[in-house]
Amino acid sequence: MRCATFSIRRSAGVADMALLILRRLVQTALILLGVAAITFLLLYALPADPARMIAGRSATAQTVANIRRELGLDQPLLVQFWAYLQGIVQGDLGRSYAQKTDVGSLIAARIPATLVLMAAGILVEVLLGLTFGIIAALRRGGAVDRVVMMASFVGVSAPQFVVALLLLYVFAVTLGWFPMSGFGTPAHVVLPAATLGILGAGWYARMVRSAMIDVLNQDYVRTARAKGLSSARIILRHALPNAMLPIIAMIGIDIGQFMGGVVVVEAVYGWPGIGQLAWQAIQQVDIPIIMGVTLVSALAIVLGNLVADIIAPLIDPRIRAR
Repeated sequence: MRCATFSIRRSAGVADMALLILRRLVQTALILLGVAAITFLLLYALPADPARMIAGRSATAQTVANIRRELGLDQPLLVQFWAYLQGIVQGDLGRSYAQKTDVGSLIAARIPATLVLMAAGILVEVLLGLTFGIIAALRRGGAVDRVVMMASFVGVSAPQFVVALLLLYVFAVTLGWFPMSGFGTPAHVVLPAATLGILGAGWYARMVRSAMIDVLNQDYVRTARAKGLSSARIILRHALPNAMLPIIAMIGIDIGQFMGGVVVVEAVYGWPGIGQLAWQAIQQVDIPIIMGVTLVSALAIVLGNLVADIIAPLIDPRIRAR
C-alpha cells in the first residue's frame, strides 16, 4: 500500500514538473517574440543610420542608399521584422553589418568567456553573501550585524566601474598581483569575478540574513536546540537548507544577467564576453548583433528562472511545481 501511494505521488510530481517545463517553453517563445518586437522597434526608432555608419561620413548619398538597399533597410519595417523572425525560426540570427559574419558565430565565440565569468562571479557572490548573511543573522542587533548590513548597502550601491577601477589600481597597478586585462588564465578572472562578487554579495547577504532570522525562529529549530544539537549542525543541516530558497531564485536571475554580459565589467577588464560584443555593436549601430545579444540574454534569464524552479522542490519537497 505504501509503495503504491509513493508511486502515485512520484508520478504526480513528474507530471507537475513536465507541465511546468511545457508551460515555461510556451512562455519562453512568447517572451522572446515580445522582446524581439520591442527591441526591433526601439532600434529602428533611433536617429542613427546603420548604412551611414558603415559607409562613413564622407560617403555620398548614393553610396549610403546602395548599402541600405543591400542590407534590406529600404524595405518596410514590418517586412524587415517578418524576415528576421523567419531567420530566427531557422536558427539564423542574421549577419553583422560591421564584421560581415554570422551573429550566431560571433555570440558562440564569446560564450566560453562569458560562462567562465558567470560561474566565477556567482561563486564569489554566493560564498561572500552566505558567509556574511549567516554571521549577521547569528549576531542580530549587534555591532557585527550593523557592520555587515552597512557593508552590504555600500556593496549594492557602488557603481560597477568604481569598484572595478579601484580593484585594478590596488591589485594590478600598485601590487602587481593580477594582470590588468585579458582572458586565458585563472589570474585573469580573479579581479572581474571579485568585482561582480562584491557588488552581488550585498544582495545575497541581506537575503540570507532575513531568511535565516525567520528560520531560526521556527519551532523545529528550537526543538533541535532543546535536543542538544550543536549550533553548527543546526545551522548547516536544519536552518540553511530552508533559507536557501530565495538564494536559488536569485542565482537563477544572475545566470540570465551574466549570460547577457556585464557590459561595464567586461569593458573595464577587456573581458572578451558577450557584454563587450554588445558594447562594440552599440557603438557601430550593428543592429543584428544587438538583437542577437538581447535575445540570448532574454533566453538565459527565462532558462535560469526555470532551473531555479526545478531545483527548489528538490531542496524543499513541500514546494510543488506551479
